[in-house]
Amino acid sequence: MSRTAPTRRRGRGAPQDGPRATFRQLLPFLFEHKRTLIVVAVLSVIGALTSLVQPLLVGQVIGFVQDGKPLGMLVWALVAFVIISSVISGYQHYLLQRTGTAVVHSSRRKLIARILHLPIREFDARRTGDLVSRVGTDTTLLYAVLTQGLADAVGSVLLFLGALIAMLIIDPLLLLIIVVVVGVSLAVVVLLSGRIRTASAAQQVKVGELASAVERAVGSIRTVRASGATERETDAVSGLAGEAYGIGVRIAKVSALVVPIAGVALQLSLLAVLGVGGFRVAAGAISVASLVTFVMFLFMLIMPLATTFGAITSVSQALGALGRIQEVLDLPTEDQEDATIAASLSDDRYGDADAAAISFRDVRFRYPDAVIAAREAAANEARTLLVDAHLERADDDRDPVENAEVLRGVSFDVPRGARVALVGPSGAGKSTILSLIERFYDPTGGSIRLHGHDIRTYPRAELRANFGYVEQDAPTLAGTLADNLRLASPDATDADCERVLRAVNLGDVLERGPLGLQTPVGEDGVMLSGGERQRLAIARALLTEAPILLLDESTSSLDGVNEQRMREAIDAVSADRTLVVIAHRLSTVVDSDVIVVLQDGEVVGTGTHSELVEQVPLYRDLARHQLLA
Repeated sequence: MSRTAPTRRRGRGAPQDGPRATFRQLLPFLFEHKRTLIVVAVLSVIGALTSLVQPLLVGQVIGFVQDGKPLGMLVWALVAFVIISSVISGYQHYLLQRTGTAVVHSSRRKLIARILHLPIREFDARRTGDLVSRVGTDTTLLYAVLTQGLADAVGSVLLFLGALIAMLIIDPLLLLIIVVVVGVSLAVVVLLSGRIRTASAAQQVKVGELASAVERAVGSIRTVRASGATERETDAVSGLAGEAYGIGVRIAKVSALVVPIAGVALQLSLLAVLGVGGFRVAAGAISVASLVTFVMFLFMLIMPLATTFGAITSVSQALGALGRIQEVLDLPTEDQEDATIAASLSDDRYGDADAAAISFRDVRFRYPDAVIAAREAAANEARTLLVDAHLERADDDRDPVENAEVLRGVSFDVPRGARVALVGPSGAGKSTILSLIERFYDPTGGSIRLHGHDIRTYPRAELRANFGYVEQDAPTLAGTLADNLRLASPDATDADCERVLRAVNLGDVLERGPLGLQTPVGEDGVMLSGGERQRLAIARALLTEAPILLLDESTSSLDGVNEQRMREAIDAVSADRTLVVIAHRLSTVVDSDVIVVLQDGEVVGTGTHSELVEQVPLYRDLARHQLLA
């Protein structure tokens, strides 16, 4: 038995290079706080004016001292302008910090709202950790845009222009020297900013992959430990962390070139001014007071440039993160897609009381390419884990995800008030049928009808209100029993919650401690057994009192006693409801009004248990093995 070398896993669905945003796409995030930014701009202008006055006052003080004149109120005026400038700077800093936090908050709210309304295919094609990274890490970089010089650009421009004009008036020759030095520095910064933006986008992508890898490893920690793969997973995740670190170092190197440029420009400018200026003072071309004033204006000229250099760096990094944020915000939501679909349908969804509850008519379905690629990547990751744990042959080259249609011309009816069972081998398309009924996906061909009308004519929220859906994996949310039960029925009373829990034989969970419905279930329901999690999911569906129940292998984790209790509970609540159940046990199937047998995405038989045993070899074989296929 050969083994494959452990490979570092890339996040499925993650782009190799992050999408890039433009500065124009950043503006809407800033304009949400335009009033505050206007105040900041006004304060910036006032602060710039108070700063420009100070060198002039210092020059007058020096001139008065040289001429032996009394200073009078000049010193007090200088002190007053210094204090005013400091107070304005402090308040402006507070406003920028608060606004930066508000921009991050609003961007996170937009991103969260968009993510939770995306079509299911986007979640199937993307890693959860990558989406979480966009909400957390990427949005944080927007904070630097406001706090590192962009918002007070108006005052900086005024300060720059004012210092430039004043220096031009004092000595044009000295100014020319400054312009040459600063111009070269600015050109270098602009050149480097492009590299920072590209590297920042790549770093955010890598951080997303890292978050996905951590989420995957932590979410499967029991499997990882049981497979003896702890060290391999540690190495794989650490490898992604190392790659993110490497990109971060590249950004640091480029930023390290940007940051000292302002300092070098200031030092060279100061040396040039002192050297040439001292010579001109000695020659009588300018006075000492004028030279001191010029030097002070030089510092005021360089300060906005240093701020601008920092702003260029922070904006370049933010635009790299904004590209990933904007990529998600540009994705259409389910509602937006529905508006487009509904406009192309003329089907009136009201009427026809005699139609079947659910009808499939020549339904075909194939998963989108992005979802197929993501599932193939996930299957390869799982296979690598098994190979490394000596649980599977290394040379196994089976295709983990078929690219062909999952459903091929499926047609059947679910009569109102009937119990319909879907049976067939693994991969026959049973769970896909329930996903299509819930409109997690739309068929690529044919139609699905609810009470005689195309389900695409219903708003999805209204459509799903007709169904109580229990998924195959019976997920349990972190929180309490009540939190899980009220997920779809927020107005349910405690009595209603306790009633459905006892109906599915979960009364003992209520009585384990004094908390009752407030009993915590742990992360992913870890404090409950597999059967208890499954029963809790069924209780949640029962609590909705939806007219149609969709149960996807809902008794697979139950023992014989609890399965019987579950069947009794389902029998009781389904008396006036339509029930569609995917089953793998004969006991769940035999009492069904209609049994639909599927194989390789096609219906190979429809009828009652006795009819199918006689007519359909596949069903007869499944029944012989108690449908444990």
